[in-house]
Amino acid sequence: MSDAAALRVLMVEDETLLLEVITADLEDAGFDVTPAATAETALRLLKEGLNVDLLFTDIRLPGTMDGWQLAESVRGLRPGLPVIYATGFTTTPPRIIEGSLFFTKPYRASAIINAIRTLAGGEAP
Repeated sequence: MSDAAALRVLMVEDETLLLEVITADLEDAGFDVTPAATAETALRLLKEGLNVDLLFTDIRLPGTMDGWQLAESVRGLRPGLPVIYATGFTTTPPRIIEGSLFFTKPYRASAIINAIRTLAGGEAP
């Protein structure tokens, strides 16, 4: 699929197995995926010039930043960058930003793939 091949996703997930599985599913769907296990790593990659079309982040992450804070920081660097949030459980109140979607775990890879295409690719849902 030519549209999906051009879409670049920064995938932030601290659960190694889930990160590997979802990265593989997204790559199989034609996306270019850069994985990161922490918000700090993801933010560093973006500050170093990584070019992405969408941020896909877990909410609960190790380190000093959660997914909400990461998305807010990323929007400071890249206004308008689409964001997909995912979590199985969070005690913090949602801080969903404009141009984003929220998924609860477990989620289907097909739902994430469609959401990426919709948010970053400009396709109708």
